[in-house]
Amino acid sequence: MLPSSASVVTAQQILAENNIRHLPIVGDGKRLEGLVTRQRLHVKPDTLGSLSIWEISQYLTTLTVSDVMLKAKEVLTVTADRTVERTAQYMSENKVGCLLVMEDKNIVVGIITEHDVLRSYQLMLGLPSKGVRVTVRMPNRPGEFARLMTILAEQQWGVMGIGTFPAPRSPGYYDVVVKIPNATIEQVQGVLEQVDEQKVLDIREAR
Repeated sequence: MLPSSASVVTAQQILAENNIRHLPIVGDGKRLEGLVTRQRLHVKPDTLGSLSIWEISQYLTTLTVSDVMLKAKEVLTVTADRTVERTAQYMSENKVGCLLVMEDKNIVVGIITEHDVLRSYQLMLGLPSKGVRVTVRMPNRPGEFARLMTILAEQQWGVMGIGTFPAPRSPGYYDVVVKIPNATIEQVQGVLEQVDEQKVLDIREAR
């Protein structure tokens, strides 16, 4: 985080040194004042076109974060209790690369980016642990998922990651992705192919 009085050069250095793209701008008590992104630091060519090299240097040196940042009212935010999937939906709907995480409406407590959302998805599906990743299509009715879990338990297989979603172009069905450690593809496929009304769509080693 930076104060709005910081120079653009300082903001650029922080972004570059930390390999990040977004920098919250705060005032006293971490109250939100704005947001700087790499894109906001790009100076328009027509701004510099009539300036000499010395004038360009002076212009960039005196430019502050407040001159280029998105103002607080333009910054999209979420609260810390928002779920990851709703946060991802909000980011997608608004086509933004980050959301500031707020407390008491105007106090910045964090930031969530596209990278964070993708990382949470990877962890949900069991990365970086090794295992067999299998996608099973089943009827969307009570008890089907429990049936799959019972079969895995009978084989004394654990689950390192799991995800479910409505089956594309197949109303009344949903797909379950599970990652199973300490088993082979042949073992998992042999067991799951015996389950009535559940179909193995994809199975592979996940590393």
